[in-house]
Formats: sequence, structure tokens, C-alpha cells
Amino acid sequence: MKQYIVDAFTDKVFCGNPAAVCVLNKWISDDLMQNIALENNLSETAFAVKEGEKYHLRWFTPNGEIDLCGHATMATAYVITRWIEPEIDRVRFTTLSGELVVERMGKLLAISLPAYAVKKTDVTDLMEEVLGIRPKEAYLDRDLLCVLENEEQVKTLTPDLSKALELDGLLLCVTAKGTEHDCVSRIFAPKCGISEDPVTGSAHCMIAPYWSEILGKNDLIAYQASKRSGVIHASVQKDRVILKGTSAHYATADLML
Repeated sequence: MKQYIVDAFTDKVFCGNPAAVCVLNKWISDDLMQNIALENNLSETAFAVKEGEKYHLRWFTPNGEIDLCGHATMATAYVITRWIEPEIDRVRFTTLSGELVVERMGKLLAISLPAYAVKKTDVTDLMEEVLGIRPKEAYLDRDLLCVLENEEQVKTLTPDLSKALELDGLLLCVTAKGTEHDCVSRIFAPKCGISEDPVTGSAHCMIAPYWSEILGKNDLIAYQASKRSGVIHASVQKDRVILKGTSAHYATADLML
């Protein structure tokens, strides 16, 4: 079985968010997919099988399958359009979050994802205990979004990730208005077995709609301030978020299974 490692939302290796991608001829067992994801120990391992004109796509973290992953979808589209079907410019995926479409636009890949609801929730003492600073606002959908006062607070944050397991939401997202970019964020995922996710496409399905409303603009440049870092070009279009970025090929491996 061939596996590709692709760094998404970057144009050079060792930056962006790495994802493992396996494009299969037929499905393997869920247990085997989970064991591969655990062995890879990346935030996501993607598995895809072509079914008709579309690819059925699934994403696994080290702790289990999830319903949406932006960077691993982009990485899978990168693999398909570079090695599997280099003649195509559009890849359609069937996923747990419905149909996702990725288009190749020169060096960029554009992925259309469902926008999350931005529902305000109470700021709690637990949030403050986890973050070491009290958020000025908080919002909840699949993930928890905490809005901080400024970019420096986001960049210097050292959250208590063991206590973060007690918070609502799958991912813990912190964000603030940017200085060089429209917004800056960091994403923590202890519930998925990942301390900090480098560059998170799905989290921007909530971050981008929030800042689109606050800033009064649909097109945003978002910076994720992880150690690896990455830049996401996000466009909010009603109930969809279009994310654009590049990807870099790190490695190809044969899994001895």
C-alpha cells in the first residue's frame, strides 16, 4: 500500500500541516485504518477510494475517525491531481460532511467546506483556567472558539491541555485580530490525541465566518501561529467557506501490510 506525506497550506516542507494520504483500490478495515493513523501519529491520515466519478474520503486522527478535515482533504486532492489523475483539475469527495469539491487553480488548491454556525456561549471560569487568560468572547459549534484581546496573547498562550479535555467542543480554537493578517489563531486538539494542530482547515470554517462578520469583509488572509505556521486564504460565501492554499510533497512510502 502506497502512502504519501503532504504538508498542506504551505509551499515548502516542514511548514504547514502534514497529512498522510492513502488512495486505495478498495476499502480496508476500519481497525487497520485506525492503526495506520495511530502509527503515523499525525493529526490526520486520509483514506480515499474512487467510487464512480467521486472519491469517498475518510479521515482518522490517532484517537478515531472525524467528520471533517480541511488540510487532509487538500493533501488528498494534491495527491490525486499530481499522481493518480494528473489530467483533472477538480476532485469531488463524498464525506461525512457531505460532498466536498477541490479545484486546482494554478499552484493553488481551493477547497469548499461547510461553514460552521457562530453561536455565542458563556465565557466560563474553566476557559480561563485552561487558557491562563480570560477570553473576551466564546462561541461553540463542533469546536470551541475563544476570542482574545490581541495577537500577542494568542502567540504566547500556554494552555493546560489536560484540563482542556473538560471543555465543550472537539477542538479548542483561540483567535484575535491580526496585525499583518486579518486574523491570527492557534488550534489545540487534545481530544484527538494532538496537543497543537499546525494549520487547521476545518477550524477556519468557524474562524473565517466570525472574522468576516466582525471585519465586514468576505475575503480574509488568516495566519495560524503554530511552530510550523501557515497561511490560509479564506472566502466566506453564505453557508460555505472556500479555503485556498498550496501543498508540498514530503515523502512517499510503501506500507508493508
